[in-house]
Amino acid sequence: MDDNLHSLSRQLIELRMEHADLDNLIDRALLDAASDDLTLRRLKKRRLLLRDRITRIESELEPQRPA
Repeated sequence: MDDNLHSLSRQLIELRMEHADLDNLIDRALLDAASDDLTLRRLKKRRLLLRDRITRIESELEPQRPA
C-alpha cells in the first residue's frame, strides 16, 4: 500500500490537481485590479514548473514508441 501512495500515477494526479488550483488562483488574481505583480509572477512560475514535472512523469508512464 505504501508503494501506491508514492507511485508515478498518484504523483501525476496530485500535480494535476495543484496545477488546476494554481490556474484558478491566477485567474482570480488577473481579475483583481489590486493583485500583486510579484505574487502573480511567482504563481505563474510555480504553474510552469508543475507543468514541466507533469510532462516528465507522463513521458515516464507512456511506453516509448519506435522511431
